[in-house]
Amino acid sequence: MSNDNKKVYTLEEVAKHNSKDDCWLIIGGKVYNVSKFLEDHPGGDDVLLSSTGKDATDDFEDVGHSTTARAMMDEYYVGDIDTSTIPARTKYVPPKQPHYNQDKTPEFIIKILQFLVPLAILGLAVAIRIYTKSESA
Repeated sequence: MSNDNKKVYTLEEVAKHNSKDDCWLIIGGKVYNVSKFLEDHPGGDDVLLSSTGKDATDDFEDVGHSTTARAMMDEYYVGDIDTSTIPARTKYVPPKQPHYNQDKTPEFIIKILQFLVPLAILGLAVAIRIYTKSESA
């Protein structure tokens, strides 16, 4: 099928076609009128209707359609989408993890304590050992 004479639609125009009688989808930058296919769609018409008014490319690709299904798409092709009318995706940026030092204690104090506490425990153990040894003698 020649795509040269097909119309270019805006997202707003495509979004108006969102009913069982008039259902258009955007997949891979192309616009498809799938109204006649709703009843035959293996996943049911709700799947297609829920993808109207947005770029359904990810929804389509996530399912893993067969080559036969992809070939059928030509039959429903009505034009291209004006990509400038599709909102840009925002990239997910995970929140920064809080630093383990929540109480804002200066880090050098923590490092000193990490050294001194085990040393104090060792000293206490040696002192107890010496004290208990001298009493038993």
